[in-house]
Amino acid sequence: MTSPVRPLWFYTYVLICEKTGTLYTGCTKNLRQRMEQHTKGLVYYTKYRLPVKLIYSEACLNKDDAFRRERYLKTGMGKRYLKNRLKRCRTTINALSKGGLTG
Repeated sequence: MTSPVRPLWFYTYVLICEKTGTLYTGCTKNLRQRMEQHTKGLVYYTKYRLPVKLIYSEACLNKDDAFRRERYLKTGMGKRYLKNRLKRCRTTINALSKGGLTG
């Protein structure tokens, strides 16, 4: 009996930069590795805004869908979606109202 094939996921994610309160949205196929890069200061945008915290992620089966979702979350409608989705997280709401998603 063969084991089922595990799908390759692509992730759209949002970080909050705790130092500045700004949000960063990105896309990757390996979320753990990408988070490690962010926390080690290897990503230009978050390097001087450490520490960062993962506050939201979505998984997609298709790379194009994940990048399309990233672009959407950077728009006004996408920011509104995140604000509604994360309304219980006070720091997220404050960051969204300060300047929204960048990166």
